[in-house]
Amino acid sequence: MAANSPSTAATLALIANDMQEVDKVIASRLQSSVPLVGDVARYIISAGGKRLRPALLLLVSGALGYQGAQRFNLAAVVEFIHTATLLHDDVVDESTLRRGRATANESFGNPASVLVGDFLYSRAFQMMVDTGSLRVMQVLADATNVIAEGEVQQLMNTHDASLDEAGYLNVIRSKTAKLFEASARLAAILAGSTAEIEQACADYGQALGTAFQVIDDVLDYDGDAQEMGKNLGDDLREGKVTLPVIIAMQRGTAEQHELLRNVIETGSTDELQRVAAIIRDTGALSATRDAAAAQARLAMDAAAKLPTNSYTEGLLQLAAQLLERRT
Repeated sequence: MAANSPSTAATLALIANDMQEVDKVIASRLQSSVPLVGDVARYIISAGGKRLRPALLLLVSGALGYQGAQRFNLAAVVEFIHTATLLHDDVVDESTLRRGRATANESFGNPASVLVGDFLYSRAFQMMVDTGSLRVMQVLADATNVIAEGEVQQLMNTHDASLDEAGYLNVIRSKTAKLFEASARLAAILAGSTAEIEQACADYGQALGTAFQVIDDVLDYDGDAQEMGKNLGDDLREGKVTLPVIIAMQRGTAEQHELLRNVIETGSTDELQRVAAIIRDTGALSATRDAAAAQARLAMDAAAKLPTNSYTEGLLQLAAQLLERRT
């Protein structure tokens, strides 16, 4: 989402103090008798990022009036789970750049990244137990399992030019949106909300996470490499078939379709400029942004079911700002 957006900044300002408390929890729970564990974990967590998942949990907690300390603990948990997936993802994808600097696997090696990712997963599960809630543990255990399934499904889909929109959405709802959904749902559980409110929170999280990932896939072809902090065209090199490419293949000429199919199957980035031109010329970027907009509207519809207050307004703003995201 637009990093410089006044409304986004105002939304995050609502939970600035809460995020400081979450940072304290993160710092304390990264302690390990093995120095390399803390070194790698702190390296990737200190890289920054938008911290949207813990922010979402805190905002929904605020919207529902929950002020208990467990919101800090669980916000740190979802950040640890997310960070673990990043460590593993970068190894699987052989990525070298994330958020404008070398990935952990590039700096520390693949074995350290995988094993520290495992540490973060296991530490997150230790912290879940602190809630004393089987429901919380169920939601997070289920979410982590779904995320792992999404990762495996994405691996199976690599270099598959026949992947359609439904298959693409299935992966991102598992791999990305599930942790957004869990973050929002956890806040509702902590607040002791009704089943209807809990579902509205979960619906918001899933739609927001889906929109976020769809826009992220647009930016692989429409962003600035320096601003994005990643290499444009990474998805092609990795054989990932994302919505802009799927739509371009549907709309393009036979020759364009064949070029895209060949690039997907080989993972070659030699034709990156031509691929980007095809995606633009077929209107695939605009169509993909429309798909993200539809998800953002679903998120806003779900947020409208929550109590009316500044936090709920912030949730509405987060969804709206996704439509303007350029970095």
